[in-house]
Amino acid sequence: MTMASCRHALPLALLLLAGSAACADTPHKPSDWKHLRERMVREQIAARGVKDRRVLDAMRKVPRHLFVPPSHRALAYADRPLPIGHSQTISQPYIVGYMSEALQLSRLRGRRRPKVLEIGTGSGYQAAVLAAMGAEVYSIEIVAPLGQRARAVLAKLGYKHVHVRIGDGYAGDKGHTPFDAVILTAAPPKIPQPLIDQLRVGGVLVAPEGRHAQRLIRITRTTIGLRRERLFGVRFVPMTGKAQRLLDKRSRTK
Repeated sequence: MTMASCRHALPLALLLLAGSAACADTPHKPSDWKHLRERMVREQIAARGVKDRRVLDAMRKVPRHLFVPPSHRALAYADRPLPIGHSQTISQPYIVGYMSEALQLSRLRGRRRPKVLEIGTGSGYQAAVLAAMGAEVYSIEIVAPLGQRARAVLAKLGYKHVHVRIGDGYAGDKGHTPFDAVILTAAPPKIPQPLIDQLRVGGVLVAPEGRHAQRLIRITRTTIGLRRERLFGVRFVPMTGKAQRLLDKRSRTK
């Protein structure tokens, strides 16, 4: 599962039309793609306030176009989400940059490699960015074809510090706890407690939360409890699996 965008993104129908028109202009030279990445970081991410150097450097390096289906590759560095199949999207670049910075991984600079749990591998792009920032990423994807494709792309590109598992991420990954950070790329009605429980002291969770009116939430585990922050409104695909079943059960009992 992957996230969509902040609320000013274009409707998916328009993206599909734009993608069809742009395919003929897809760059072919590595220098062209590099130029598009540089411009993306400069105009879409840094210009909107993302300052973490590790985030900006990672997004300059990771070849986003290789995580996008060929039919939409020409739009890989555009300021919008793109469909990747199975009713999922690769997120708007700014959202990837913002959420990566919000995890506050730079506070661990010079220490061990931080462990990050990602719920919703999707295209694999967010995981690649986190790995390029120096993280060990454990990613769970509920849509098997997406997880398998992401795993293959990540392996081909040499991202050895991303580990993709197919399954429902509601319960997290108890075998690799505790985590320095947890990121959700799909929106549950309420952030699952098992994911919060798997944060180490000082760890940060960033996730969308809500059904219709969604907010990006940051939760930090401190020595005295949890600190919860509401960041801004977003629009993500819903979290499925157990999160959806619990929502359906509550709806039937009302």
